[in-house]
Amino acid sequence: MAAPMLDAIEIKGRTITADALLTQRELARYWVARGANYHFTAKGNQPQLLEEIAYYFEKLSTPADFIQTGHGEHGRIETRKIWVTTKLNDYLDFPHVHQAFMIERESIDKKSRKESKETVYGITSATIEQASPEQVLGDNRAHWRVESCHYIIDWNYDEDRSRIRTGFGPENITRLRRFAIGLLKAKKSNESIPVMMKKLMLNTRAVFDFLKMTRNSRPQSVNLG
Repeated sequence: MAAPMLDAIEIKGRTITADALLTQRELARYWVARGANYHFTAKGNQPQLLEEIAYYFEKLSTPADFIQTGHGEHGRIETRKIWVTTKLNDYLDFPHVHQAFMIERESIDKKSRKESKETVYGITSATIEQASPEQVLGDNRAHWRVESCHYIIDWNYDEDRSRIRTGFGPENITRLRRFAIGLLKAKKSNESIPVMMKKLMLNTRAVFDFLKMTRNSRPQSVNLG
């Protein structure tokens, strides 16, 4: 079902990321045949693929190929490490694999000092010449940002169960929701999106302040004459 959606789009030279549900051999062949690269994560729907990649990296004791440290959202310090290999290319039962990777994400909340850790495994058809470890990590990070946006919209608006289905309604309401989430994120508040939304629902004046539609929220002109 995913392939026909891309028939009318020029994807040659692109790297396409997808949910783990779309980590499928047929889709991989389709994208590569059209000149694109895939970037897939391996999860429970491909248990053998996941097990083989995880087994290789669990036995590895070499330092990470690339490390990225930065400040995440909501006062977190994040460290992302990636290991890549080409040694599984002929071993994995998956078409056009050119690199397998493992990513470790470590996060520390600056206030509570609570630590969390997540490990992600995946594959890409991009060769080592086309995508360095830093680029592979960047592709994964970019996909996570998109997923984060989808998650926020679905969680706060229950979009997956929306009954707006006719005409341009679904597209228009999604654009409005994305616009609203974008405004909230632009405030760079330490509060979560649900908390900010609840406050705005209880305070109509604050909504107009967010939209800069009140007199005290607009820059005042100065008459030098």
